[in-house]
Amino acid sequence: MSDPASHAQDATYFHLPEFLGGEIELPKIPLGFYDFQITKYMVIEIFVAVCLVAVFVPLAKRIVTGQPPRGRFWNLFEVFLLYIRDQVVRPCIDGTGSHTTGSHAGHKRESDKYLPFLWTLFFFILFCNLFGMLPWMGSPTGSIAVTGLLAVIAFLTVTITGIKAHGGVGYWLGLVPKMDLPFGLGYILKPMLFVIEIVAYLIKHGVLAIRLWANMFAGHVVLAVFLGFIGAAMTLPLLLCGTVTGLSLFMSVALSFLELFVAFLQAYIFVFLTSLFIGGAIHQH
Repeated sequence: MSDPASHAQDATYFHLPEFLGGEIELPKIPLGFYDFQITKYMVIEIFVAVCLVAVFVPLAKRIVTGQPPRGRFWNLFEVFLLYIRDQVVRPCIDGTGSHTTGSHAGHKRESDKYLPFLWTLFFFILFCNLFGMLPWMGSPTGSIAVTGLLAVIAFLTVTITGIKAHGGVGYWLGLVPKMDLPFGLGYILKPMLFVIEIVAYLIKHGVLAIRLWANMFAGHVVLAVFLGFIGAAMTLPLLLCGTVTGLSLFMSVALSFLELFVAFLQAYIFVFLTSLFIGGAIHQH
């Protein structure tokens, strides 16, 4: 029996059933001084990018022409787009909801410039998560390298946004909250708080990577373990084997529904926190 965690790990091959070609080795690309190895997660991420283009390019063309959304498929994706815009990005960055009233009416919102990035981030993570629900595939977000890079991208976006809004020095000094302190005490407390805020700044972006990776990796490992019980029970007496198989299938189906929920939830949480960090970088108060 193969390692139950192998489904949740990256590999240099796709392990398919014999009728689909068996184990398919992925090639290396020679770069002279280094051989670049193509991995399973890299291939899946390319599939995800192709899927995003296939879905959203036609949808964007319809929106540009002003056509009303028709059909469940297009309405479904527009619901996600509008929810992320009106209930996540705008409240976190602008501090307002979906209604364009008062000073926000008639001009472009601050959050609008970040919408393409945050929409892309949400759907890329979501599709990567959902690929893990397919047989013989896997979730690239189950790799700390993938989630770590996504967190670095979020970190750079937040930092560059803050520097543009407040200047290089002003942004970093603004991490320390304004305080009315007795004379001389500020020279002691503020440097200490500055160090604490810098460490917290790095940690909160690092947690973005760890939270997403841990949830996706752990869920698939547990699911693989339950399925692995079926193979282990094949040597047991028939009644005991049937009992273990039935319970394992039941738990696997139940856990699969939970994993489907987690796939959406973790994509939402990553984008929600990134939006909060961007809003905090712009409005430091």
